[in-house]
Amino acid sequence: MTVSYGAVTIDWLGHATVRLEGRTGAVIYVDPVRDGALEEADPRDGDLILVTHEHHYDPDAIRRVARDDAMVVIHESIDGQGDDRCEGERRRGTVDRPAKLPCDVERVRADESFVLGPLDLFTTPAYNEPDGPHTLEDGSPPHPEGEGCGYAVTIDGVQAFVPGDTDALEYHEELEVDVFFPPIGGGVTMDRREAAALAERMSPRLVCPIHYDTFDSIETDEEAFVVDVATRNVPVVLEDPERSAVALEEPQPID
Repeated sequence: MTVSYGAVTIDWLGHATVRLEGRTGAVIYVDPVRDGALEEADPRDGDLILVTHEHHYDPDAIRRVARDDAMVVIHESIDGQGDDRCEGERRRGTVDRPAKLPCDVERVRADESFVLGPLDLFTTPAYNEPDGPHTLEDGSPPHPEGEGCGYAVTIDGVQAFVPGDTDALEYHEELEVDVFFPPIGGGVTMDRREAAALAERMSPRLVCPIHYDTFDSIETDEEAFVVDVATRNVPVVLEDPERSAVALEEPQPID
């Protein structure tokens, strides 16, 4: 999927990988992994790489997308040891630790705000509720609190929000963002119905669903998601423009 919103070009490259490029040339990747468009690609054009949690920490993919002088921002819990709690996630075992990446690496918590050059960022909580609808067979959450985050980044006047692998949380409802990238596959994250209801409460100017159909446990009906969101009067887009319900416009300032 490629779509332009305001001054920003947006690409969903498969699974949870999002690429943002501003009109001024800054390129941001969120959760680059070797799925979809990055299976063989080697663009090396990323100025900023954001990684939400251990399951999406893929050093090879980071090397493929990062410029030599890129900054890599990762949640503080990521150690590069891999994690097999989520069915279908890549079983990597021991991989390169973040310290071995050929880039500057910055660790963050799930409650920080900071500025990197022309980019404003803040992080958000990302987790499954222990007594919520998305737990493993033993009742434990696949993404415990404190082991991941979401990212909101403002690039050329557009604030994009990737919540990470998470349930729909009350905290999310308080956010005012331009472009929202909800995971809709269910299983280990919010499902399409929960994501649609959250989109209505947040009222972003554009919804771009991600994290679905990569493997069996997160297969979903993305067309039903589009209809659900569109009937709530929220613009939404899929990778196939003919199946989207979207009104693209120049972003208006957020009060």
